[in-house]
Amino acid sequence: MTAISGIPQEDLTRLAECRHHSPHDIYGWHQTDTGSVIRTRQLGAESVELLIHNDSVEMTPLGMDLFEVEIEDKLAPDYRLHVHYPEASKIISDPYRFLPTVSEFDQHLISEGRHERLWEVLGANVHSYHTTGGEVTGTAFAVWAPNARGVAVVGEFCAWNPNQYPMRALGSSGVWEIFIPGIGVGTEYKFAVQTQDGRRLDKADPMAKATKAPPETVSVVSTTSDYQWRDSEWLAQRAHHDATQAPMSVYEVHLGSWRVGKGYKELATELVDYVAEQGFTHVEFLPVAEHPFGGSWGYQVSGYYAPTARWGTPDEFRALVDAFHDRGIGVLVDWVPAHFPKDDWALARFDGTALYEHADWRRGEQKDWGTYVFDFGRNEVRNFLVANALYWIEEFHLDGLRVDAVASMLYLDYSRNEGEWLPNEDGSRENHDAVQFLQEFNATVHREHPGVVTVAEESTAWPGVTAMTSDNGLGFTLKWNMGWMNDTLEYFSQDPINRSHHHGGLTFSLVYAFSEKYVLPFSHDEVVHGKSSLWGRMPGDDWNKAAGLRALYGYMFSHPGKKLLFMGQEFGQTGEWAEAHSVDWSNLEGWGQEYHEGIQRLVRDANRVYSATPALYSQDNTPAGFQWIKGDDAQGNVLAYVRWSADGDALLAVANLSGGSHHGYTFGVPGEHWELVLNTDDDAYAGAGNHLPVSVTAERRDFDGQEHALTVDLPANSVQWYRLAR
Repeated sequence: MTAISGIPQEDLTRLAECRHHSPHDIYGWHQTDTGSVIRTRQLGAESVELLIHNDSVEMTPLGMDLFEVEIEDKLAPDYRLHVHYPEASKIISDPYRFLPTVSEFDQHLISEGRHERLWEVLGANVHSYHTTGGEVTGTAFAVWAPNARGVAVVGEFCAWNPNQYPMRALGSSGVWEIFIPGIGVGTEYKFAVQTQDGRRLDKADPMAKATKAPPETVSVVSTTSDYQWRDSEWLAQRAHHDATQAPMSVYEVHLGSWRVGKGYKELATELVDYVAEQGFTHVEFLPVAEHPFGGSWGYQVSGYYAPTARWGTPDEFRALVDAFHDRGIGVLVDWVPAHFPKDDWALARFDGTALYEHADWRRGEQKDWGTYVFDFGRNEVRNFLVANALYWIEEFHLDGLRVDAVASMLYLDYSRNEGEWLPNEDGSRENHDAVQFLQEFNATVHREHPGVVTVAEESTAWPGVTAMTSDNGLGFTLKWNMGWMNDTLEYFSQDPINRSHHHGGLTFSLVYAFSEKYVLPFSHDEVVHGKSSLWGRMPGDDWNKAAGLRALYGYMFSHPGKKLLFMGQEFGQTGEWAEAHSVDWSNLEGWGQEYHEGIQRLVRDANRVYSATPALYSQDNTPAGFQWIKGDDAQGNVLAYVRWSADGDALLAVANLSGGSHHGYTFGVPGEHWELVLNTDDDAYAGAGNHLPVSVTAERRDFDGQEHALTVDLPANSVQWYRLAR
């Protein structure tokens, strides 16, 4: 290839192979000794005219689809290009005449890992320039790909040919950028990345704010939303809200299978009404960021900045969140910064190298899940994730993020055999980079958005998960109590005749209940993969299963810690959850429906009593909020304890988890007059309906170290709540 019009041969070769780091140096307007020259490359064009100063000037074809014209102007003029094809023509503004849309300060912040509004400069952002010839509107594209030899924007608008819109590299930042006039909202695109070893990778935009629904993999140009939010009062109140001292009862939902076929728009009415009716204070969605495989339930994310298009548009998702806020219900979303899938069109080996993932497979792969692990030691990767958390909170008004698989991030040897993990230099197994990232994430979210909660799914004894980062903690608001969940389900799955041998498993949770700020989770993970539903884990026939599940909930809602139930559990769904099918609403119809309606009614009432009773939530995280009354009656399978509020209100919970009733059971209590507020055995819940007095009076005498002794009947496999009358 010979030089053309003074353009060095090496530049022409690199342009032809789409591996030029600065095509703007060749294309567009450039000053010369005698005036200036304008060049453009228009693939497949027969001719191009320069429209300037109300005149038209024919441009000279140079070969390689290049066209050039020299003009007398020494200052950059305002011009357009009239491009003629064999069967059509169009007038365009030249992409290569515009200054970068990513400033040097932006580049500095990106390199430092401190650009907290990354989505405003990377990805695809609709942009306008004001020129003497009028406003020029298009899309500014920018992507981080530091090891690429060249990057181009491709789409139907250029027949997916990377030679039409090659991007320029901005200094040493690793960012490639171009502004393309005329490209607007709804345009489908990808980035064509030329690797160092000569391959072309067509990649979805890591920062895309919208996508086509899977199995499509293209990104879609979106814009700053003009959605009109109605939740300003909610957000103002949230900023002063301390979730750790407030009621939190969470309904966990997989949006695609609550009712199959319903999208964000329908759920904004049906799901919101249902959650409000059931009395939950919060809803938590399994991940809603775009993901290629529905069977991952959203936990293998390919589009971190795009709500999945499966169920609607980003604005329809905003409307869903807004509708919950309108009913006084907070919205949490599961967030997955631990790992990502290996699909070759997404984040994996993005510029031909290990970019987002750690380069060493012993730290960069999670073989159990077939995924890559983020390189938390890289500034730009931490920035990508921290900014992503802020994006969801700011753009979609989320009230919290539940971080998935935290344990896998904290330990270098998590689920790895000997020789499959890379220890620290001192031989230790803690992932210091991940700790730094989690602290940065939590500190940033809580600084920028007071009142927003962060929740860790963390299954080990790592210290200080919910301690403040200033105290060297991880900084989460709350942590899932996986130990309580496992021990509780193990106990309740036992036939009552065997439960006395497992009594210590049920009381052990109070040994560590105040070491962290906990959520008590019966999540989706407990009703899949052959574990059976919660209903299925209860022993006995249907009557006993229903009684067992009601008792389980009576115990859960009175135990210290916030509450979480996965959809279907609120009425005792009989089958395991499957993401391809709706919740088993048929359980509420036909034979046996009275049991499931009873469980549903119990959860509704428990939620409402819980939210109205500060003793059940205001001191969740201090021993002052809990008092054992009867914790050692393993033979009788009885538990009794008092929950206290800071102002002296008390709620007594009594559980008889044996298969037989205890008549005239006596235990010490810290007060005289008590009122029954919840009985899981009530006939309103399809229980036995044994008569229990609504008010009981304790005898004034020392008993169990208390000043009063209370004698009550305890129906089999049931829980009662009594409020202290003052």
